Amino acid sequence: MLNPALPAHALLEALPDTVVVADAAGRISYINPAVSTLLGHDPADLLGRPLTVLMPERFRGAHGAGFSRFRLTGQGELVGATTQVPALHASGREIAIDLTLARLDPAPGSGADAAVVVAVLRDAATTILLERQLQVSRYLTATLRVTAALTQAPDSDVAFQQLLPTLCTELDWDAAALWEPVSEGGRLVHAGTWTALGESVPALAAAALGRTFARGEGLPGLAWQERAPVVIDDLWTDPRFLRPDAARADILRTGVAFPVMSGDTLLAVCELFSHEQRAVPFELLDVLAHAGRQIGQFLARLRAESEVRGLADTLQRSLLPSHLPTIPGVRLAARYRPGGGSGLVGGDTYDVMPLPDGRWMVLIADVCGTGAEAAAVTALTRHTARAAASAGSPGEVLGAVNTALLQQQSTGPLRFVTACCLVLEPAERGYRVRVSVAGHPLPLLRSPDGSVTEVGAPGRPLGIDADVDVDEALVVVPRGATLVLYTDGVTEARDDSGVQFGEDGLIRLLEGLPSGDAETTVDTVAAAVERQLLGSRHEADDLAVLALAVPSAQPV
Repeated sequence: MLNPALPAHALLEALPDTVVVADAAGRISYINPAVSTLLGHDPADLLGRPLTVLMPERFRGAHGAGFSRFRLTGQGELVGATTQVPALHASGREIAIDLTLARLDPAPGSGADAAVVVAVLRDAATTILLERQLQVSRYLTATLRVTAALTQAPDSDVAFQQLLPTLCTELDWDAAALWEPVSEGGRLVHAGTWTALGESVPALAAAALGRTFARGEGLPGLAWQERAPVVIDDLWTDPRFLRPDAARADILRTGVAFPVMSGDTLLAVCELFSHEQRAVPFELLDVLAHAGRQIGQFLARLRAESEVRGLADTLQRSLLPSHLPTIPGVRLAARYRPGGGSGLVGGDTYDVMPLPDGRWMVLIADVCGTGAEAAAVTALTRHTARAAASAGSPGEVLGAVNTALLQQQSTGPLRFVTACCLVLEPAERGYRVRVSVAGHPLPLLRSPDGSVTEVGAPGRPLGIDADVDVDEALVVVPRGATLVLYTDGVTEARDDSGVQFGEDGLIRLLEGLPSGDAETTVDTVAAAVERQLLGSRHEADDLAVLALAVPSAQPV
């Protein structure tokens, strides 16, 4: 017993933490009043009773040996650090406490009732709450990083590939597997396995090959059926896990699976595995459930955007020739790249077609805007130009396009078109070309001597005014020369500081190219534009460039 006259006694009596002192026999020799608040006991009722009265029954059997070792050596599993353990309340319920133990050395000659151990007990509820809040914060931060990583993915396939490693890394799991439904209401098929750096799970990966799961079958099927995270604490013994041999071979003990949902539609099931048997707190399950819904919405949007891009690509290809024809004595080459905007379908187009009398028509056009309406105007422009080409005059072709555009104008936004039309016919030492331009960048003629000049007259855009008089210019493209047609996506490409590639930049580029090489010309121009745009925050416009080269060594 502590001497009530000592100052230390008054201090202990006033402490908010419970202090317990026990003798060599493990009996309580002192306990302060704080035990009433913590465990509901009257301190006087506990004096002389064994320490085990404060322990849940399942721990009492091992207490005797552990206490004897502690009394003799001062060593024990709970000595030297504060440990969170369950304690028994007077009502019979368990509460979590933070326990700190220390050994007391009795004075020489002390009796058997001398104090040998002192313990401090503190309610762990606040600590547990803070730990859970920190854990939830960590999980939420991890899912934000997962989402941030997925936003960098260009499509849903790449996003799924990044999902597993990002989840494992951020949430500290050793391996993961992804399962996807083969069809609505079908079975789950394996879509990938990932392990942390330095880890391997060959048996798990092998067990997944050719394996499928129905709804409610195995860990993935259960997550699908429950539409919520499912935990299997022991993969080796739980009959719900259908790959126990693989788990034993790879020493995987605990697994959790959660569904990736978009509304009521299952997009995938993610499995996470740990080499250590670990408790999975409900906070993690809540975070995984939320993450599954968030990731599902994101991936569904990516898939929808990918499908739209696929449709846009198909539509875009229909607005361009599938291949360039062969013009005797002329080498043709073209490059096209859609812009970086959300409209998806660009407004640039080009076309090359033979005329009945052996001549050729070449068209390049740029429709204002992007998207479905711009695509419709682009299709109208190409169709009208082809229908009017038999007139044989590039000015008449553009005039027909202007008339068709004005007839089709609706109450929506104005969709004007800039265009350049050529009609080519063989000449003695090259090609004679009639040029008409309607608000479009003028063609550039790269002569055999390396000089570059504009040809044609600017003119006004089509689809604005019925009174359009398109001029025609005549130019001869000699052997060794290249005629270059392009859209403003080339010259208006801006670097990060806003500087445009410009007509001067294009002219300097063409001056340094070899004579009469169409492929090299379009490749070099396209590459130069991409360099201009590299790292730029400015949105790229559609790009189309078409080169007609008359080789110097080839007779016409």
